Amino acid sequence: MHKDQIKGAAKDIAGSAKEGIGKAVGNDRLAAEGAAERVEGKIDKGVGGLKDAARQALKN
Repeated sequence: MHKDQIKGAAKDIAGSAKEGIGKAVGNDRLAAEGAAERVEGKIDKGVGGLKDAARQALKN
């Protein structure tokens, strides 16, 4: 597992929590920040997966 995947998963979880709290308290800005953070996390996880796959392909 690549470090970007771990970092992305953490951002995804934190963003999800932030988005949920923002929706619960009616804070649209917090909810939007959380949604954006979740997207960043998903992108980081994808980039980490690509890096991991490339590394494995070069080993073989």
